[in-house]
Amino acid sequence: MVGGLPIVQCMCEALNKRGDVERLATFLWSLPESELARESESLLRAQAIVAFHKNSYRHLYKILESHSFHPRWHTDLQTLWLEGHYAEAEQIRKRKLGPVDRYRLRKKFPLPKTIWDGEETVYCFKEKSRNALKECYARNHYPTPDEKKELSERTGLTLVQVSNWFKNRRQRDRTPQANSDMMLSSVPSMGHQSNILSGHHQDAMELAAIQTAKMFESACNITSYLPSNYPVT
Repeated sequence: MVGGLPIVQCMCEALNKRGDVERLATFLWSLPESELARESESLLRAQAIVAFHKNSYRHLYKILESHSFHPRWHTDLQTLWLEGHYAEAEQIRKRKLGPVDRYRLRKKFPLPKTIWDGEETVYCFKEKSRNALKECYARNHYPTPDEKKELSERTGLTLVQVSNWFKNRRQRDRTPQANSDMMLSSVPSMGHQSNILSGHHQDAMELAAIQTAKMFESACNITSYLPSNYPVT
């Protein structure tokens, strides 16, 4: 190929940024084996992306485990690793995975050192990133666009990830209050409770009066059948 590896890398990066996986796959297929065998991160990442979209998960894992990638690509490649295992498990189990299923898969298939710097992650967010988000949230539940941009640069997360984190956190914080308000609204006030109790008492009194009247009426009916000379006290 004219231009050699630099041209190949540029083509891979351009097609990858455009999200044109089909053309990227066709381009890789057209390359000779000698080009594909080169230790180029652009080529390897392109092959990993195509393998993921073609459901070639074993090939995907082999690529990700075979080369120590630059940290700038770790987040994207970690996503491919995890999503590949999730998708593969769903194909085998023939159902959608729940949070517990995904957690178990993350424990069963930990991130390889080739795409992970060893720092502990929680739901794909590093601990220091989560701490930065929580610190900002403690100051302001609704950060400005500039604050979100600063957090994105500081944590390495995308603006969408930062925005979604704040949205989800606000939702979690609102839920207990909403539940508490709902519970309080369902509890009758003291005045209402008093009315309920007095109502129940009144019903009981009326029921007792009716039963007494019926008993008296029955007694009267019985005495009507007694002989006239039968002593009635």
